Amino acid sequence: MTRIFRNYWTRRIAGSIAVLLVVLVLNFFLFRIMPGDPVSTIIDPHFSPQAKMHLRSQFGLDLPLYRQFYIYVKSLVTFNFGHSFLSQKPVWEELKTRIPNTVFLLGTAFLLSAALGTWLGVKAAHKRGGILEKVVLLAGSVSFSFPSFFVQLVLLLVFGWAIPIFPIRGSLSVPPPEGIMALWDFLWHMTLPISSLVLLGFGSWAIYVRNLMIKTLSEDYILLAKAKGLPENKVLWGHAFRASLPPIVTMFLLALPGILSGAVITETVFSLHGVGKFLLDSILGHDYPAAGAAFYLLAIITIICNLAADFAYGLVDPRIRLGRKME
Repeated sequence: MTRIFRNYWTRRIAGSIAVLLVVLVLNFFLFRIMPGDPVSTIIDPHFSPQAKMHLRSQFGLDLPLYRQFYIYVKSLVTFNFGHSFLSQKPVWEELKTRIPNTVFLLGTAFLLSAALGTWLGVKAAHKRGGILEKVVLLAGSVSFSFPSFFVQLVLLLVFGWAIPIFPIRGSLSVPPPEGIMALWDFLWHMTLPISSLVLLGFGSWAIYVRNLMIKTLSEDYILLAKAKGLPENKVLWGHAFRASLPPIVTMFLLALPGILSGAVITETVFSLHGVGKFLLDSILGHDYPAAGAAFYLLAIITIICNLAADFAYGLVDPRIRLGRKME
C-alpha cells in the first residue's frame, strides 16, 4: 500500500509540475501578445526615440524573446520578480504588503461560508420537508445566481452610501490610525467585502451538504442508531455528519482554488490593497513583471490547493490511489 500511495503521489506531483510549466509559458506570452506597449504607459509620449530605446533597454524589452523568457523563468523560480514598470519599486516589495490582505479576505470569507453553509445544510436535511429546508434551498439557489460584482455594488450602495455604516473603499482609513485602533479600522473596512463573499458562497455549501446528509440519514446504520434510542443530536452529528465528513473535507479542499478568482473582482470593487487589484492594475498598465508575479503566486496557491485535495481524496477513497473509476 505504501508503494501504491507513493506512486499516486509521484503522478500527482509530476502533473502539478507540468501544469506549472504550462502556466509559466502562458503567463509569459499572454501579457506580451496583448495590445499596447509598456513603454507608452511609463514615459511621456513626447520623449525622443532615443529615450524610449534607452528605457526599453533598461527593462530588457529590447532583448530577443528567448532571452526575455530565460530571465523571466529565472526570476520567478528564485522569487526575484524584478522592478515594476509603473512604480519603479521591487515587485516583491509591492506584493508582500498586499498578500496578508488577500489571504485574510479570502480565507475568512471561505471559512465563514463553509461553516455557515455546512450548518444550514445539516439542519435542512434533519428538518426535511420543513420551512427551514425550503428557506435554505431558496436562499442557497439565489445566493450564487447573481454576479458577484452586482451583489457587491448593491451592498456598497446600501451600506456605504444610502446607510453609511461601512467605508466604500480602501483597506485602511487615510490617515491610518495607530495601535489597536488600526486593527479595528482594518476589520471595519473588510466587513463589507467579506460579507459579500459569504452571501455569495454559503448557498452552494448548504445545498451540497443538505443533499449529502439526506442520503446519509437514510442509511441502515443511522436508522439502527435511532431505533436504539440514541439522542437526536448524537445521531445527527456523531454518526450521520461524521460519516459525511470525508467528502465534505474533500469538497472543502477542492473549492479552495475557486476562491482565488474572487480576489480580482472583490478587491477592485472595494478598492482594496490586495494581490487581485494589483494584478488587474498591472495588466491594464502593461506592467509585465508585476502582472507575471501576481499571476504566478495565484497559480502556485491554486496548484498547492489541488495537490492537497488530491492527497485528501486519496486518503479517503483507496480506489483513487489505485486508479480505478468511481462506481
